[in-house]
Amino acid sequence: MAEQDNGVTTGAEPYSNGEDTLPAVGLISQYVKDLSFENPNAPAIFQNQVAPQIDVQFNIGSGQVGDDVFEVVLKIEVRAEAEGQVAFIVDLSFAGLFGLRNIPAEHLQPFLLGEAPRLIFPFARRVLADAVRDGGFPPLLLEPIDFAGMYQAQADAEGQPQVTTAETGTA
Repeated sequence: MAEQDNGVTTGAEPYSNGEDTLPAVGLISQYVKDLSFENPNAPAIFQNQVAPQIDVQFNIGSGQVGDDVFEVVLKIEVRAEAEGQVAFIVDLSFAGLFGLRNIPAEHLQPFLLGEAPRLIFPFARRVLADAVRDGGFPPLLLEPIDFAGMYQAQADAEGQPQVTTAETGTA
């Protein structure tokens, strides 16, 4: 039986030369890289009737771990104190493994430090809330964070050029 060419191409070969040059991003995996919960003043802290003051700090890091594979680590540190006593301390490093292919160099850092943390944040938020709840306190629900805006503000402060989008041509 002879094969017929009906002019249909598959999604695997978007160009006649068979080379796939379309940008692609994928979340391969996400995981708790490190988690520490301290409740140094238990059980006395549970007798305290004053709401604790809570300090939350974020740090984002990224690195290439393979061909077209990058790890993004969202580090969240929380310290809660009430009447001069530490109620709890949580250190969470939550990571995502991203596959990036055909991404222009000028868009790599904005994605890794702006968009990737936004994608993994809801899962890190849940892990943090569960750890605080499991430590005997009401769950700590962090508000959503504009990581892309924070990245852009830092880039502006450092005098880096703004990232533009192809569709609108604006920052």
